[in-house]
Amino acid sequence: MSTPRTVLVIGGGAAGSAVTVLLRRAGLAVDLVEARSDWNATAGSGITLQGNALRVLRELGVWDEVEASGFGFGSVGITAPDGTVLHVQEDLRTGGDELPATVGMQRPRLQRILIGAVRASGASVRLGATAEILDQDADGVCVRIGAGPDGGSGAREDTERRYDLVIAADGLGSTTRAAIGIADRPEPTGMAIWRIAAPRPAGLTRTDLAYGGPAYIAGYCPTGDSTLYAYVVEANRDRASIPAGSHADEMRRLARSYGGFWPEITEHITDPAQVNYTWFERLLVEGSWHRGRVVLIGDAAHCCPPTLAQGAALSLEDAWVLAQLLTGADPWDDTLFQAYYERRIARVRPVVEASVQLGQWQLDGVRDADVPGLMARTMTMLRELP
Repeated sequence: MSTPRTVLVIGGGAAGSAVTVLLRRAGLAVDLVEARSDWNATAGSGITLQGNALRVLRELGVWDEVEASGFGFGSVGITAPDGTVLHVQEDLRTGGDELPATVGMQRPRLQRILIGAVRASGASVRLGATAEILDQDADGVCVRIGAGPDGGSGAREDTERRYDLVIAADGLGSTTRAAIGIADRPEPTGMAIWRIAAPRPAGLTRTDLAYGGPAYIAGYCPTGDSTLYAYVVEANRDRASIPAGSHADEMRRLARSYGGFWPEITEHITDPAQVNYTWFERLLVEGSWHRGRVVLIGDAAHCCPPTLAQGAALSLEDAWVLAQLLTGADPWDDTLFQAYYERRIARVRPVVEASVQLGQWQLDGVRDADVPGLMARTMTMLRELP
């Protein structure tokens, strides 16, 4: 019996968890290391999952849990700041007709579902740990695994091990990306987003987006029978100038000028600890997403502002495509990894560019921007398999 190939996955978010499950299903030996000792299972408010993300979640075997935990819907509304509905656009079912166009859900719930799938796969998991690339050659990579910044089960003594492949799924600030000599860094787009989870008003059954008013964009997404997450987007500010204790006040100040469902939502923006403030950032690594036997997936390779809600979807697609290639008949060499890049860049680049353009129109004050048209053109492309 041949010894299975060994893979180290660095990072246990959507991309890292998905590729771990898929490779374990194919019989590969997979270790996953995650810097957060809590596996990032409580952070975040909500997430919008469109059909192309749902298609991968179905491949992972977790669709039933996702469907039961979230809120499915099939359209998006464009409103005036006072809540007047200006346009309702039916969403494309980018995952196929058998899946909803969109599911909103609480982000911690999605993470717990993915954690369960990784655990069930039999992968070896080390939390509160980091991985440092020591050396590599044409056949493998030597790695040192040690305690991360918050300890956890990664706090045991450092270990060194050789793997046939390392998959860097360690996010936007990927230290692995820098360690293998890829100089690309995320860049701010000029916008920032305030997010909060809140009760869902009766009658709110889809995402509505208001452009204009005191913020560039104000929107919400239902995440369950009684929950939603809401967000407002403004020009980014120096984070140090915004005391953490004022986060609820700042978001409420922006939100209170919007009509429709917003007055009921705004009543619940009271706890600053429940409000998240994040800058929009852009990243797209060009040329290749690998160096030798280390390959990037997800936010480590690309990141787009959430104006099209495609960040998690693109990361999940990366995992699906890379796992298909790694479990095929081709050797693990530069040709395979470049094929992965070429297959993904043709899809990722237009989504990143469209996501940035939607925000730039707001920053530039373009009043006749074709927001619904750009959304529709981009999402039409995503109906095809990645």
